Amino acid sequence: MSRVLIADDHAVVRAGYKQFLEAEAGITAIGETASGNETLDELRQHEWDLLLMDINMPDRSGLDILKHVTSGYPKVRVLIMSGLPEAQYARNVLRAGASGYLSKGGSPEELLKAVRTVLVGRRYVSASLAESMAADLESAHDQNQPMHERLSVREFQIFGKLASGDGVGEIAEELSLSVKTVSTYRSRILEKMNFSSNADMTAYALRNGLIL
Repeated sequence: MSRVLIADDHAVVRAGYKQFLEAEAGITAIGETASGNETLDELRQHEWDLLLMDINMPDRSGLDILKHVTSGYPKVRVLIMSGLPEAQYARNVLRAGASGYLSKGGSPEELLKAVRTVLVGRRYVSASLAESMAADLESAHDQNQPMHERLSVREFQIFGKLASGDGVGEIAEELSLSVKTVSTYRSRILEKMNFSSNADMTAYALRNGLIL
């Protein structure tokens, strides 16, 4: 019997996932958490096979939680659910160790397929993402590659927070990093993307649908 933990800050969303998985996938051991810290506490206290998690949690980012899970609970597979654009976020999520990425706008059948795929130890990507990634391999040296795709997973995570208006100190506290380390990441991001300020990051992120 598979054990699935649903992490989402919306109770209605959690209830919908739970009801569907119990009815269609035959999964009866289902837990729920509403924040990043609750999720990590639940992982410490009980064993889970799959973490079905929204990338946007209220107290810590999904990428930060994902890092903790992949390093501390390697047997737990993580399927990220998000309302954010798949093309912009899925690659970084998969690079960070997730077993799959699924749009919240997808069908219930796709959710079921993704959960079953991940639970048997395989990675799940949608057909559109698989096609896009294949195209990227053919043009790996294309100079027209979007600037944000040149960032590492951690750089992209910090870029998103800076673009959303978070300060260096705030980011350092949330990610358990020093202010100096975050400042170094900021400088590296500005250099890689040829920007001069956080305002440039915000404008770019809005143009490319990276923040809402």
